[in-house]
Amino acid sequence: MTTTWRMRFELSDSPGALARVTIRLAAADCNVLALHVIPVPGGVLDEIVVRAGEGVLPADLVEAVRSEGGKCVGITGANLRDLVDEPTAVLRAARMALAEPDKTAEALRQVLGADSVTHGEASDGQVQLGDLVVRRGWSRLTQVEIARAQALLDLVDTPAPAMRGMLSDDGVALVLRPGTAADEDAVAELHTRCSMKTLFNRYHSGMRTVPRRWLHRLLSPPRGTTIVAQCADQVVALGQLIHTGTPACAEVSLLVEDAWQQRGVGAAMLGALASDARAAGHAELVAWCLPSESALVRTAARAGLPATTRREDGLLRVSIAPRGRAVMPPIGTAMAEKTR
Repeated sequence: MTTTWRMRFELSDSPGALARVTIRLAAADCNVLALHVIPVPGGVLDEIVVRAGEGVLPADLVEAVRSEGGKCVGITGANLRDLVDEPTAVLRAARMALAEPDKTAEALRQVLGADSVTHGEASDGQVQLGDLVVRRGWSRLTQVEIARAQALLDLVDTPAPAMRGMLSDDGVALVLRPGTAADEDAVAELHTRCSMKTLFNRYHSGMRTVPRRWLHRLLSPPRGTTIVAQCADQVVALGQLIHTGTPACAEVSLLVEDAWQQRGVGAAMLGALASDARAAGHAELVAWCLPSESALVRTAARAGLPATTRREDGLLRVSIAPRGRAVMPPIGTAMAEKTR
């Protein structure tokens, strides 16, 4: 059960108002672990990280603020990151994003304490930063936070998902990258090189080629993202991450050309999709497989991602935890191991 909380509130501009709030919290055996003052138009927001005393509920913390004439702006569960001062948190996030550009969205999510940071178009209550959409329900973003986030993006300069390099088990170099409309012909050719069994396992229907009208939705899904694995001028695999109606859950799917199966490509793609899912704030990836098909479970295990299964509606529901030890071999790793 959460006992540490992050609160933002507005107090009247009178001497000792904040001190009186902390005295009330101390009387309830609550310990203030951190304090930040955030400039906003017309005044400031006070933010505290507080460890609640035994039996103290979030509503009791809100009441302590209201009792001193304050207005609680937001409250959410806190963790150790919230005890780090803002400049240190931003510097650590910048280091993460610079070292691994595909983690830029995740770095931004951590800095802002956001529910999720994804690629797309913002709607009401969300903030657009380049092609990234920031969602934070517990408290609206301040102009200071938005400026800080934009500065981080300007530093990293990776507003879109970065390319990822990998080596197959037999030492062939591939690139994992976002799919685009320009890949339609290459993805159509990928399907023609796949066996009927591979296509049936992916689409659960008999088909030899993918209908042309499907290609746009495969590469530009309205509620998700697509990555492709490319070797030379051929797309040899396709992976999708689709947002479901449940914010914490996303659906994942893979299609790997027969000649590239069991060579580490699927595991690398699943690891990359899991990284994107973490940045989007998802806690679970779900895939639907035929009852006799266990390849995805083995792929998840190889990628270091815990997976569980259950029968549902005549299919096998595979639940994958994206916060596992996701593995995606970088260029040079496999070759270095082969030359030892």
